[in-house]
Order: sequence, then C-alpha cells, then structure tokens
Amino acid sequence: MRYVTRLLSDELQKAVKQFPVVLLTGPRRAGKTCLLKHLYPKADYRLLEDHDILGRVRADPRAFLDEVRVPAVLDEIQNAPELLNYLRSRVDREPGRKGRWLLTGSQEAALMRGVSESMAGRAGLLHLLPFSLRECPKVRLTKGGFPEALGSSSAASRWFSSYVQTYLERDVRAVTSIRDLATFRRFMALLATRSGQTLNRSDLAGPMGVSVPTISEWLSILETTGQIVLVPPFYENFGKRIVKSPKLYFVDSGLLCHLLALESERHLVRSPFLGPVFEGFVASEVLKHQLNSGRRRQLYFFRDRRGLEVDFVVPCGGAKLLLVEAKATRTVKPVMAEPLIRLSAEMKSYSVKRVVVHRSARQTVDTTALKPGVSAVPVEKLTDWL
Repeated sequence: MRYVTRLLSDELQKAVKQFPVVLLTGPRRAGKTCLLKHLYPKADYRLLEDHDILGRVRADPRAFLDEVRVPAVLDEIQNAPELLNYLRSRVDREPGRKGRWLLTGSQEAALMRGVSESMAGRAGLLHLLPFSLRECPKVRLTKGGFPEALGSSSAASRWFSSYVQTYLERDVRAVTSIRDLATFRRFMALLATRSGQTLNRSDLAGPMGVSVPTISEWLSILETTGQIVLVPPFYENFGKRIVKSPKLYFVDSGLLCHLLALESERHLVRSPFLGPVFEGFVASEVLKHQLNSGRRRQLYFFRDRRGLEVDFVVPCGGAKLLLVEAKATRTVKPVMAEPLIRLSAEMKSYSVKRVVVHRSARQTVDTTALKPGVSAVPVEKLTDWL
C-alpha cells in the first residue's frame, strides 16, 4: 500500500518546532513509525523492542543516548521508560534546541504518567489513530482503518487474527499480570457484543465468571492500549435526570467486526450489529478529526431517565455544540430528527447544530434538510460539520 498522507502531519511538524521532545501515542500498528519515518527520513531510528538495544539501555542508559544522533526516533518508548529521566537532563542542558527527540508509544496512560513526571513543559503530546475516511477512502465498516488491514482485502481477516494474538501477548502482558490470555480473548469477544451500549460491569462479570474489579482492570487495559473508548454522558445543567454510566465503543470498526465474526459487508448488513458498528464508526471519525486537528478529545452522549437519547454531543468551541444521531440506514426520514430537536430545545444557553449521519447511498446526494435546522449528512461529510 502506497504512503497515505496523515492529517496529523501538520500538527506533528508544528510540535517538532515548538518542543525539544515530541511523544506520539496510539494503538499498535496505527502508523506512528511510518509517519515519523516519512516526515523525518534522516532521523536516527532505534526500536526499543529489540532485545539487544534494550539490553544496552538497561546496562548503561547514558552510553546508549551518547550513541544516538539527534534528531532521533525512539520507537515504543514504553519498553524503556527509564530513559525519560535521562532525556530530561539532556533537554534541560540545551532547552532552546527543538525537535531533537521523537518518541512513540502504544500504551497511552502509562506513558502520560511518565511524561508528566519527567517531561512537564518539555514535550508535545500527540495521538494517532488508524486512518480516517478523509485520509483514506478505502476505510470501511468491516475493514476499519488500520493500514495493513486495508492493504490487502483478502488477508484482512488473517491480519486481525494475528493482531489480536500479538496485541495480547505484547501489550496486555506488559500492562498487567494476566496469565490466562484465552480468557481475556473471550472477554474481548464478549465486549464486542456490548459495543454502543451503556457500560455495565456486572453484566460483563457474570458471563466471564470474574469479579467486577477484574472487569474494570481489563477495561482499563483495553482503553490504555487504544482499543476501546468510553464516551461519558453530557450532563451539564441537567443534574440527576441523566444516566451517568459511559457508553463503550471500539476504536476500530474492522477489529470490532473481526471479533463479531463479520467478515463482509453482506454479513454485517444482515446482522443485528449493523447499528452499533456504524455508531462506533461515527464516534471514531469524530475522535480522529479532533486529534488530527490538535484538539483534545471531547465526545459525549445524552440520555435522560425519561427516554430522551441523542447518540453524540460534540463541543465545537465556546458555547457551540453539534448534536449527532448515527443511523445505519441509507434512507433518512424526518422522524429521525426528533431527538435532536427535543434536546436542543432544552439547551438554551448553547448555539446548537444538528445532523443525522447515515450510510452513503449508491448515488451521492447533497446534504438534505430533514426538518428546519436538522440536516442529513453521509458519514463521509461528517467532518465538514466539525
């Protein structure tokens, strides 16, 4: 597959000019290394999963850094977090030199703790997710956006099988002391059936035969390593009327479909999971747009105890909100706009835009007004509203 320009490139290049250290995190195989190598082909590259390199780092970290020629890419820095303190000393000796150390990592939360402790004010932090629709038109519900899964349609299923196995062996064991990986794999498959639902840890613990704290730990692992996202409720000014539990989504729809054994669009369309898969796909597109634009994640849902529910509430700066309903249909109807109209009527302190996002029709049509102030938008055009 030829190189695809990443929308995060501009923000990354800005950060390299502003900070001595830039940390690029994201799920394994999302394209972090490829992006850095493309933008900085002359940088000294060191993979910190290589056992020989790790041996040198642990034996004599100062000597290892002396050997490295800056600018340098230190790939998978979570395998050698002890280097952060030594990097800080070098940065502090020459604080005016920018873009010297480019770091990647696949375990966001643990890395962020290390960076906040060792690199406060010295590092620019960016997050890369798999391809978005705007980056690559090959992105599909059943294939997702991982570059290697899109590179060969015939090998996508095999790639996801290998990805799950490698991910479990490397990242899960690196984060926790889970011994029975087969059980954790079954947990991922169970979790896939709950995508798009309000998180209920007790409902997950029962079928797995484990405790609720164990479920919380496993969810934290998947979130830390960039496989799932928990979308919190938007409850500002609505008090106790709001459901407080988050909703769960997989970051990549291709991985989700693999876990659900849905290998083609034909199988997906006929399954009961089409709606949740599409809803998660929309959530991922919103998050990708925010992160690629250098903005922080801001994605919520709304559900109150009277039954009013809107899939997504997206802050757009200031007192502006975008309300989004995700419908996996190709035919939109005015009734789909009703939740958006009802909720916006209660948000009098905000400037609100409202869209119903749907799967594309065979023949592309322009944005359609469903009702006054509510538009129907094919998912490919969603980011135009963000």
